Amino acid sequence: MTTLGNTRKAATLAAAVMLAVGGVAGCAKKDTGGETESGIALVKAGALTTCTHLPYAPFQSKDDTGKVVGFDVDIVELVAKKLGVTQEIIDTPFEGIKSGADLNAGKCDIAAAGMTITDERKQVLDFSDPYFDATQALAVLTGKEVKTLEELAGKRVGVQGATTGEDYIKAQVAEKSLNIEVVSYKDLAAQQQALATGQIEAAVNDLPVWNEYIKTNPGKVVVATGFDTGEQYGLAIKKGNAELLKAVNESLTAAKADGTYDSIYANWIGAKPAS
Repeated sequence: MTTLGNTRKAATLAAAVMLAVGGVAGCAKKDTGGETESGIALVKAGALTTCTHLPYAPFQSKDDTGKVVGFDVDIVELVAKKLGVTQEIIDTPFEGIKSGADLNAGKCDIAAAGMTITDERKQVLDFSDPYFDATQALAVLTGKEVKTLEELAGKRVGVQGATTGEDYIKAQVAEKSLNIEVVSYKDLAAQQQALATGQIEAAVNDLPVWNEYIKTNPGKVVVATGFDTGEQYGLAIKKGNAELLKAVNESLTAAKADGTYDSIYANWIGAKPAS
């Protein structure tokens, strides 16, 4: 009798504990996003979440303290301030950015990754107004006498995978029937390391990227030639998010009008080319 009574008491107590825990869990709030004061929906309350792909200096990279800084970071910061929120940055593979997968999955609100606006990408992303004119450049080790792709016959040329630079070089090799092995690397750091250690004869990426590398690694690499591909960078938004896209474009327009854009450009890129 006593044993049965104790068993019943224990069962009652356990049920009460489970009910209490369940009640607490049921009351716990999950961050399912939020809205700005102007009603723009965000994936995280109080924050503009940015997807990017590191490293890609001077557009985005970590400084000595581990903080992500760069041209793109400062540009998106203008949008965050306009919305009255803070910017939070997520480092993610470029493929997920350019395919729209990260934005569609709610990983971020905006993508800023030195990304060229292309017709193919516009099928899955909404782009802001262009905010940077980009050109491709061929980099080689200092002392190499190379000025054209044709001079690299029988050699290995490195590119960054899933980029317009990779697309351009592969198209040139095919169109001109060049005997060049195109080697793709997952990120800029791997590509630059391959060039520095002689694994490849030359490498192609955006000109500001090579200028930044040369500045921080003097005497190692030179830009052999450039390719004016007419590319322009854009910030990417999930398809159909018209209100956020409008806010982004308004921020860019205001920054260009009041001189803020020029200051950011001078800080990260240098003197603007004559228009």
